[in-house]
Amino acid sequence: MKILDRYILTSFITTFASVFIILFFIFVLQGIWLFISELAGKDLDVWLVIKFLAFYSPKIVPLVLPLSILLASIMTFGSFAENYEFAAMKSSGISLGRAMRGLTVFICALSIVAFFFANNVIPKAEYKFINLRKNIIQRKPAMAIVEGQFNALGNFNIKVDKKSGENGEKLAGVTIHKRVPGAANATIIRSKKGLLKSDEKSNLLQLELFDGHYYEDINSKNPVERMRQPFAKSSFSKQIMNIDLTMLNSNDIDDEKIAHTNTMLNVSELNYTLDSLENNQIKEAKSITDNIVQRSSVVLEDLNASKLLPNQPNQVKKDSIPKNLLDLIKVKEDKSRILDIAANNISSTDYLVKSGKDQMYEKTKNVNNHWLALYDKFVIAFACLLMFFIGAPLGAIIRKGGLGLPIVFAVLIFIIFHFINTFGRKLAQENGIPPFLGAWMSSFVLSPLAILLTYRATNDIGMINMDNILLPLQKVFTKLFKIKQKEE
Repeated sequence: MKILDRYILTSFITTFASVFIILFFIFVLQGIWLFISELAGKDLDVWLVIKFLAFYSPKIVPLVLPLSILLASIMTFGSFAENYEFAAMKSSGISLGRAMRGLTVFICALSIVAFFFANNVIPKAEYKFINLRKNIIQRKPAMAIVEGQFNALGNFNIKVDKKSGENGEKLAGVTIHKRVPGAANATIIRSKKGLLKSDEKSNLLQLELFDGHYYEDINSKNPVERMRQPFAKSSFSKQIMNIDLTMLNSNDIDDEKIAHTNTMLNVSELNYTLDSLENNQIKEAKSITDNIVQRSSVVLEDLNASKLLPNQPNQVKKDSIPKNLLDLIKVKEDKSRILDIAANNISSTDYLVKSGKDQMYEKTKNVNNHWLALYDKFVIAFACLLMFFIGAPLGAIIRKGGLGLPIVFAVLIFIIFHFINTFGRKLAQENGIPPFLGAWMSSFVLSPLAILLTYRATNDIGMINMDNILLPLQKVFTKLFKIKQKEE
């Protein structure tokens, strides 16, 4: 390695390491705020918190790494240009492309490392992270409940006045609102004492209630009675409730109700899973279609079997077929029966179509999420190269190092990259565009910018040639000024 390559590489790595550590720490703090309700006031030991953050932090790397490369590239090459080091290189016959050669090899190696990190480390860390959250709650079930406020657990909203015991498993003043999706009735349970129990091998949290009352609204068919809002009340000395913690252990932090198991799979596992999911999707679509067709055939057979429709071809002459098929039926009651059967058939078929459409939508969304997870492992590797070829020539063009202007450009470019990436992913999840395009959209949009900046920097062309803008304006003002002088 030549002295120049070593000098450029050392300068870049020093800046990159500093920027990466700072940004990584900032994003970890953001993660702490996301899970503050699970960490604060839970009497967790330091080692458990460290494990929690250690398993969470790998998923931050795909965000921090491209931004760190972009900012370090702008700062390093901007500093070289600002201190006239590039001018010295060019006077010695060394072009910008030659100066970037050593760093390009380093970034390529870093991209390969990023791919293997995203393929092997992040899925395992995600699996460990989800199971750690599950184990924390199961070993200390009282962690799922905070004193003095309602806590959503499964289909229950639970409020506890006070917790006691070694792990906070003894409860006092328990109020429970039971939520049943789609039901109008409200159920409220109040008890003086409660006890939490759990098993590490189960997702169920057992709650024993003592000395309490059970209230449930009653829906009356009589409007007058309904206005009085009647309810049923019963008392109990002991009652056992099982609370499902499956949703609480979900790894989705954006309040989506779909389990993202695809984030815990590597490339080979995703390919295998995708093959199974797509085959299952095809079978499900065929089953729904066959069910709708078969139901229509059964209805027609029932009509013929009941002799409501003429099933013999010679019963009706071709030239005497009326425009309204109901005119073929002479009995008024039979016409009503046919209309009722047709209405019921349309209603049931419409329900089958809508339910089948919803099922296929969820399956398609699940398949798209797996495809996005597969492409993301390659996108992170390409993003490292893309950000370098944007940052290095941009730094040489703006000729500013340090933490001033480079941070502004880096943040603006990364926000655009991240916004397009998020927009493409959301659109692909909803099946608006193919998952491949959704995952690579940000790279496709910013690649021309990288090519343009690299071309202009290597050919000593500035970001914007101000002469091309100012000269036409200067000519216009000169002509106007001469015209005014002639008029005077």
